[in-house]
Amino acid sequence: MVRVRLKRTGTRNAICFRVVVMDQRSSRDGKAIEELGFYDPRSKEEKINLERVAYWKGVGASFTETVEKVIERVRSGKSLKDVERKPAMSKKAKAKAEAEAKAKAEAEAAKAAETAEAAAEAAPEA
Repeated sequence: MVRVRLKRTGTRNAICFRVVVMDQRSSRDGKAIEELGFYDPRSKEEKINLERVAYWKGVGASFTETVEKVIERVRSGKSLKDVERKPAMSKKAKAKAEAEAKAKAEAEAAKAAETAEAAAEAAPEA
């Protein structure tokens, strides 16, 4: 079975990948049937030959998830620089935010109850 996947190149701490067509039984950095482009996560550059991608898809090659995402970005004209990631909150930060929200809701409920009691006491007097 032929698979389109990433082949690691570059040096340690300066990783770059090539998008290649390989037999799925071959090693990650083994001999490739064809190179379709490259993907550099550090400089956020991506370049892929979409005509050859279409050919290999038509032949029945399977694609890894990462390669499919890279291809979709290249097709749509988006750059990896344009993709925004939401900042992840730690478990402690999430717990703190939930506790603050709960305390705020309880304070608002207590204030609403006091306002309702004050309105009820004022109504019979009038």
